[in-house]
Amino acid sequence: MPRVTNQVARHKRKKKTRQLAKGYRGGRSKLYRPAKNAVERAWSDSYRDRRNRKRDFRRLWITRINAAAREHDITYSHFMNGLRTAGVELNRKTLADIAVRDPNVFGNLVALAKDALAG
Repeated sequence: MPRVTNQVARHKRKKKTRQLAKGYRGGRSKLYRPAKNAVERAWSDSYRDRRNRKRDFRRLWITRINAAAREHDITYSHFMNGLRTAGVELNRKTLADIAVRDPNVFGNLVALAKDALAG
């Protein structure tokens, strides 16, 4: 009975890992074990950061809205509360975009929020 090895499958698996590590510096792209470690680390980092990206963007939007609102003498929390009271249902992404691209419309939204809080 001839001895059967798993070389073809092993070579294919290692080649796939090295292909994923293409562009990494030094032995991380050439040698199997460092390449495997680097690829696994990259996978875990990308998984984690896909979730962190959502947090980061929300923080950025809130910062932009707060900066634009303070130019109109109102804080972020009062502005958002006023919009909610006025029945304006714009998300933070849209509000931040309006604050950056069209300050006049944002000023109208601030006025609307202030009226809702006052009345």
